[in-house]
Amino acid sequence: MRVAAEHGESIVSPTQSSPRSTTSVGSVLRSNLSPAELYEDAIRAGEGLIAAGGPLVVRTGRHTGRSPEDKFIVREASSEDRIWWGPVNRAIAEEHYERLRARLMAYVAGRPMYAQDLFIGAARAHQRSLRVYTETAWASLFARNLFRRPSAADLARFAPNFTIINVPSFKADPATEGTRTGTAILLHLRRMEVIIVGTEYAGEIKKSAFTVMNYLLPEQGILPMHSAINVGRGGDPAIFFGLSGTGKTTLSADPERSLIGDDEHGWGEAGVFNFEGGCYAKTIRLSPMYEPDIFQTTRRFGTILENVDLDATTRELDLDSDRFTENTRGAYPLEFIGNADPTGIAGQPKNVVLLTADAFGVLPPIARLTHDQAAYHFISGYTAKLAGTEIGVKEPKATFSACFGAPFMPRHPGEYAALLVERLARWDVPVWLVNTGWTGGPYGTGERMNINHTRAMVRAALKGQLNDIPTVVDSRFGIAVPVECPGVPSEFLQPRDTWRDGAAYDQAAARLARMFATNFEAYADGVAPGIRAAGPRVDD
Repeated sequence: MRVAAEHGESIVSPTQSSPRSTTSVGSVLRSNLSPAELYEDAIRAGEGLIAAGGPLVVRTGRHTGRSPEDKFIVREASSEDRIWWGPVNRAIAEEHYERLRARLMAYVAGRPMYAQDLFIGAARAHQRSLRVYTETAWASLFARNLFRRPSAADLARFAPNFTIINVPSFKADPATEGTRTGTAILLHLRRMEVIIVGTEYAGEIKKSAFTVMNYLLPEQGILPMHSAINVGRGGDPAIFFGLSGTGKTTLSADPERSLIGDDEHGWGEAGVFNFEGGCYAKTIRLSPMYEPDIFQTTRRFGTILENVDLDATTRELDLDSDRFTENTRGAYPLEFIGNADPTGIAGQPKNVVLLTADAFGVLPPIARLTHDQAAYHFISGYTAKLAGTEIGVKEPKATFSACFGAPFMPRHPGEYAALLVERLARWDVPVWLVNTGWTGGPYGTGERMNINHTRAMVRAALKGQLNDIPTVVDSRFGIAVPVECPGVPSEFLQPRDTWRDGAAYDQAAARLARMFATNFEAYADGVAPGIRAAGPRVDD
């Protein structure tokens, strides 16, 4: 069935030779509506509330975060040999996918649906076009905010490279369709199609598109990155890798530097480029003092706020409330950040920062890495969850997510790491490990790193002020720790010195080193010997 677009059939010629999606969904379609139109539809349908200042506040029901165990890649001949199958990249049989898809197409036939025609990738040479079909108006606005919006001329000749179909009210049938539950996020790489059902959490839309790019771009020699990027006045881009809660969005939103993007980028021969046209920031306990640019987006028309609490009468937001979830989120266009670079493109990076929130209090607040160490820590993707964030977690829990984004990386982590090492070596890029977690002891004993100290260290590294500072090599992790840093007390820089009990620090460091080594065993066969040898020393 051909799509009947209420605002006209929109279409742009794909800039790549990758397969085109030929998906058509529904027969009553509202295409490429503006934010104001989508607000009106959302309010009429009872999808959300307009909060004081103008953002649209929505609830995502049972799913207030991603559901990684319900994400599957269809096992089919064109992509089967390129996927690193396992507990992250789960396979689903093609016949199961086709059965679910046929039932879904019958379900949406005749139902009102929304569509947005969008781009992913600021660099035209590596850009893909995608069409996002959604059941709700607010999810359509989410997609419009997060991806790159075509011009009117682009829309006149738009043709999608791939398609996302988001229908939360539809439930998969595990008994006949091979899924785990009624929730399913299914990626078919030959069809260039993503199906998302059984979950209203819009982050699945964003991350599914990222997964497609992470599959496609390495074949063009592009390193896809789960990272933020900003650039100084001197044209010195910096890449920030980090998992949720490590400060990636906060530290990259620096008023002294222009923001290229806060989450998804590519690194190629011409430099770096943003995949997206918006940001998806955590809003829990957002500070107007420390995160003023992000904070002000929560007071703007056009921002989508997921699961943020508000007063039922005044509609004033309560960003400190975790009544619905700790994972409250704001989705807004990149231009809502005052110092955002509208091009989404920059040259070769001058620094790379790997962020970790070490709740064990072991890692130094900043250290310089060799390129092999950088690859080791990139593949490890370490941070730590805190006690109390999950049922049964009584102490910090190490979390490792390969490439700082394992759920979105369909290829072997060694493939991405090899691309990283090649670029670091070719452009001689320094790499810094920055711990935004705990000092003076683990969570519950020590204290959280001072954000002002962290900002001072990051700024010093990016300005080259640490290049000639003497370092001390950490005896356990082998990384070079500066002995001083402008604006930071020197005694703060050596983690063992901040603990009252040095022996307790040594025990904690040895334990964390073993965690690193155990985790890395899964990747060792797919990486170079120098990278395998770059990990911490482990006692026999």
